[in-house]
Amino acid sequence: MKGKRKTGSKNVTLGLLIVYLVVMTWIILFKMELDIRLLRQMNLRSINLIPFAGSLIVNGKADMSEVILNIAVFIPFGTYLSMLDRKMSFIMKVLPIFAVSLMYEVLQYCFAIGASDITDLLGNTLGGIIGIGLFTVCSKILGEKTVRILNILAAVGTVAVVVLLVLLIVVNM
Repeated sequence: MKGKRKTGSKNVTLGLLIVYLVVMTWIILFKMELDIRLLRQMNLRSINLIPFAGSLIVNGKADMSEVILNIAVFIPFGTYLSMLDRKMSFIMKVLPIFAVSLMYEVLQYCFAIGASDITDLLGNTLGGIIGIGLFTVCSKILGEKTVRILNILAAVGTVAVVVLLVLLIVVNM
C-alpha cells in the first residue's frame, strides 16, 4: 500500500509540475494572450547581459520588484523537482531550472516577444534554489508526510492561480 501511495503522490506532483510549467509558459512567452497573432505585434527584441543593470532602473531608481517576482515565481519549480526525486543531487535539480529559464529567455529573443535579461536568468535560478531549500527544510520538519502535505498545498495554490487567471481573462474580454 505504501508503494501505491508514493506512486500516487509522485503522479500528483508530476501533474502539478506540468500545470505549473504550462501556466508559466503562457505567462512568460505568450504574455497571457489567447490570440497568439497579437504577439507578432510586440516586436520587442533586446538582450541585457549585464546582471542587475538596465531593467532594474526605473525613473532613475533601482526597482527590485521584477527580480523579487522572478525569484518567487520559480520557487515552486525547485520544490516540485525535489518532491519528484529526493535523492537527485542538488546540481541535477538546479540544471533543469537553469535550462528552462534560459529557454524562456532565448525564445523571447528569437521570437521578439520580450526582453532577454541575464538578471531574469539569475533570479529565476535563485528562486528554484530557494524552492529546493524550502523542500529540504519542510522534509526535516514534516518527515515522511512532506510530499503529501506539499501536494495538498500546491493543489490548492494551483486551483487558486488558475481561477484567478480565468477571472482575469473573463473580466478583460
